[in-house]
Amino acid sequence: MAKKATTKSAGKARGKRGKRAGKSGTALARRPSAGSSGSKEGMGEAFIKLLQSPLVAELVAVAATAALASLAEHGFTSGGEASRGKRAGKAVKVAGKAAAAAVGRRLGTEIDEIRKAAKGGAKA
Repeated sequence: MAKKATTKSAGKARGKRGKRAGKSGTALARRPSAGSSGSKEGMGEAFIKLLQSPLVAELVAVAATAALASLAEHGFTSGGEASRGKRAGKAVKVAGKAAAAAVGRRLGTEIDEIRKAAKGGAKA
């Protein structure tokens, strides 16, 4: 039988007690909160390092290039005001999809290169 859905406030109340008890009577150990001062600093530094990595910079460039190319391909011609807004919205939506697809392809390429390097390193 499925468990009854709970609201967020009910989940928070259980979390403050330290343990959660389900219908089966089993208790789950509470994980340490991410709010500790050392943890926040470490996560912040890791996030900054990630943003500064060459891969992220390259992914942003790939996404921007794909979006710009999509917008240019879609084209904008003079027309009525009502239809212009719809066309612009559609163009932005298509540009976003193009950017996401480009990033996905680039990430796939990176992952394939990492796998090839890992296999080559294991053989040596």
